[in-house]
Amino acid sequence: MPDPLLEVRDLSVQFNTEDGVVEALDGVDLTLAEDEVLGVIGESGCGKTVTVLSVMRLLESPPAEVTSGEILFQGQDLLELSNDEMSKLRGDEIAMIYQDPMSSLNPTLKIGLQVVEPLLIHFDISEDEAMDRAIETLEACGLADIERIVDKYANS
Repeated sequence: MPDPLLEVRDLSVQFNTEDGVVEALDGVDLTLAEDEVLGVIGESGCGKTVTVLSVMRLLESPPAEVTSGEILFQGQDLLELSNDEMSKLRGDEIAMIYQDPMSSLNPTLKIGLQVVEPLLIHFDISEDEAMDRAIETLEACGLADIERIVDKYANS
């Protein structure tokens, strides 16, 4: 059996608040093979988002703190990477799709800029090339009137 693409082992996360410590995750384990799809379901507040944000290393620290565990992506522990190393992986090698992606866009920035930004970070291309790729990607999603969309704000 091939090595897993993603393996979370005994992940525990706490939040240090003014009212004390909140244990958000306690010993989460999951394994995901390449080309496998994993759906995470559960009640509100059960730790789904904290788990995924931990994998992506997007929890603000402090107040969040990983107290135990490993997050192995292609055999590499993401918890041991520098912020710069993790930024290079995010959006290129590993990404997440939010349940409501439209509410995840920054309403103060134009949609086109938000789609172009990761392309500029991960590829050695010009802003014009990045915008062309962004438009192609949005068209592939079946969106109409892309030229208008990329110039709009998320909540307009």
